[in-house]
Amino acid sequence: MLALEGLKVLDLSRVLAGPWCTQTLADLGADVWKVENPQGGDDTRSWMPPDINGESTYFLCCNRSKRSIAIDLRDPEGQRLVRELARRADVVVENFRKGALDRFGLGYDDLREINPRLIYCSISGYGRSGSRAEEAGYDFAIQAESGLMAITGEVDGEPMKLGVAICDIVSGMNAVQAILAALLAREKTGEGQFIDIALLDSAVNVLANVASGYLATGKPPGRYGNAHASIAPYQVFPASDGSFAVAVGNDLQFRALCAKVINRPELADDPRFATAKTRASRRAELAEILSEIFRTKSKAYWVEALKAAGVPGGQIRTVPEVFAAPEAEERGMFVEVDDARHGKLKLPAPALHLRGTPTRTPTAPPRLGEHTDAILAEVLGLDDEARDRLRMEGTVA
Repeated sequence: MLALEGLKVLDLSRVLAGPWCTQTLADLGADVWKVENPQGGDDTRSWMPPDINGESTYFLCCNRSKRSIAIDLRDPEGQRLVRELARRADVVVENFRKGALDRFGLGYDDLREINPRLIYCSISGYGRSGSRAEEAGYDFAIQAESGLMAITGEVDGEPMKLGVAICDIVSGMNAVQAILAALLAREKTGEGQFIDIALLDSAVNVLANVASGYLATGKPPGRYGNAHASIAPYQVFPASDGSFAVAVGNDLQFRALCAKVINRPELADDPRFATAKTRASRRAELAEILSEIFRTKSKAYWVEALKAAGVPGGQIRTVPEVFAAPEAEERGMFVEVDDARHGKLKLPAPALHLRGTPTRTPTAPPRLGEHTDAILAEVLGLDDEARDRLRMEGTVA
């Protein structure tokens, strides 16, 4: 059994945050109907390179196990079709600009009239309330405005963004949590509800301990590069042939590092470094001592020594090295799916591991409108003649 088997999701979202949410729902067993513009579909279908035989790998990352139906939302008949899908759906996910779907008769107030049990999840840059609700939100701008970039990068360097669209991804994850909570609530109340997920809210929430540190003390945080504001040694160190990461989280681990890894047990008793607080306050001195030691041997030597001593750390892998590592296959971090165009296609796999209700076996992301006929026939009961008429009129594709 799949955890969300039988759940029907009407996916009106595109790009990343919404599709990431609906992909997770699909992983858990939901039937996701991805509604796309017949003229080009989801924006990310054109985001390349990289691509595989002309198909965007960006689109592939967040649309596995869905079904695509191409409907023109500007067409009144297309709007009617989407309302009929919403009548039969459990969940709607959308990330249009504020008011856009209301003009099509597809806003929350419109759809809850025909389906009071509908859970309607709206994802936007700045939320559906507040002075910035009308603005579009993009991950890079949100990383900048949320404070995430201000705390990322080298101490004296420029603020830096993360290498992936973290605000979009975290917002998609928050949307999944909210939808699952709303589904549980619906079991008690019999009614759906409106969910308002904002990229800015999600990004600020990710500040976590940095946010609580500022709010409690009033002291603005800084950047530490690859180091940690509260823990040391917790950073990248140079070896004789490259760099590796050390992540000492407590005094016991520091003692193990000193005694079992670098053979300097006296450092653990040095008053400058004996506690987490003193190590953090003297991190530069400690880093200088450790760097001198670590430069004497290879990164492979130190990584193995850390592992043997039970001290957290690791090599700094490239992406190819990640997927070549044995644990990538052992833990199912990627999957090979059958694909009509490419034969076999490797994709990132779900990170959710449920023993009783495992995730579904992934299927390839759909081509634009690949399942238009199937959804119109199966969900709305339209016969060949009705579907042909809609295609001739340009309502669907």
